Amino acid sequence: MIDPLAARYHRCMRLDFVKMHGLGNDFIVFDAPDSDAGPSSAQLKALADRRTGIGFDQALVLGRARRADTAAYYRIFNADGTEVEQCGNGARCLAALVARRRGLESGDITLDSPAGLVHARILPSGLVSVAMGVPNFAPESLPFTAAAAAATYRLDVGGTPLEIGAVSIGNPHAVIRVDSVATAPVDRLGPAVENHPQFPRRTNVEFLEIVTRSHVRLRVHERGVGETQACGTGACGAVAVGRQRGWLDAEVEVDVPGGRLAVEWQRVDAPIWLTGPTATVFEGHTDL
Repeated sequence: MIDPLAARYHRCMRLDFVKMHGLGNDFIVFDAPDSDAGPSSAQLKALADRRTGIGFDQALVLGRARRADTAAYYRIFNADGTEVEQCGNGARCLAALVARRRGLESGDITLDSPAGLVHARILPSGLVSVAMGVPNFAPESLPFTAAAAAATYRLDVGGTPLEIGAVSIGNPHAVIRVDSVATAPVDRLGPAVENHPQFPRRTNVEFLEIVTRSHVRLRVHERGVGETQACGTGACGAVAVGRQRGWLDAEVEVDVPGGRLAVEWQRVDAPIWLTGPTATVFEGHTDL
């Protein structure tokens, strides 16, 4: 007689993963040589649960390189199981992992992603920099429904007018300037702006406090995740909007709840660079 419980476990798929984070923005990374292999969206959502699963903000799927000039191709899934276009801290963690596997202590690595090529640099200090592309303010790039491109937009959020800046860093961002991130209504406005009908694919939402022209504080409500300890593309999006408005210099220190990131954007036609630490927490496996 076949034990039904044993048969069920026999059908399980074992998933080996690496748990990493960039300033508390945490990920699981797993290899999937076949781009269609790996957990389903429902399984990823279950794994993201911090009590009954592994817990993570994003799952990063590392696949074979599709181009000879790149080290790997990756995909990104949010904690709610939805696939997204880009992840700055995730790209930095992946670059660190690929470099470690190749025995590279410092130097350049190019990765491929749904948002395009990502050029990464492993610094002698151990920090990792990634070029996140040229910020795109065209509404259709997010996408964002607007009559025309503008420096600011007015949203009606629950009957209250709200001013935002909007930019794509390979993924969508709505930036709100606040007097203090400590008192910003992230829990209330974050979900409301994320799901606003003018963002048909939803959006990440940044709450930006400007301390000086080269120093800001930031809290981020990530699309499909909620508030996170850090968000790399969010830091880039906030600085890009701040530069566009004339508030910030080319090099900016960005304090997030998890620590400090550095963002550099020298020219409007140049890629924006994100720099910060990465960490490997542990390696493990789980049965799906």
